[in-house]
Amino acid sequence: MNSPLLKLVKWQKETSQLDGWTSYHIAAGAFLCKVFQWWGWTNFWCVMSVFIVGVIWEVFEYYVENWKPYGSKRKWAYNTIADIVVETAMAWWMIL
Repeated sequence: MNSPLLKLVKWQKETSQLDGWTSYHIAAGAFLCKVFQWWGWTNFWCVMSVFIVGVIWEVFEYYVENWKPYGSKRKWAYNTIADIVVETAMAWWMIL
């Protein structure tokens, strides 16, 4: 029997939301947030800066690769949103 969580993960993999790079985005969110904390930034700016860096990275990635490695613009959009969400969520979790 497929659990709801298993169905969610399967759907995320099929739509390219989860891929081999997801773990790197999670790690980058944690690392950048911790660096920003060491610099004495407020919690808000730690999380917001991770979000801003993530958006800038995704724009750079699109400029370099375009959407073609993902197979479709829809899969690229899902992947881009997922990358930004996981790194920002990790930063948010770091400040709790």
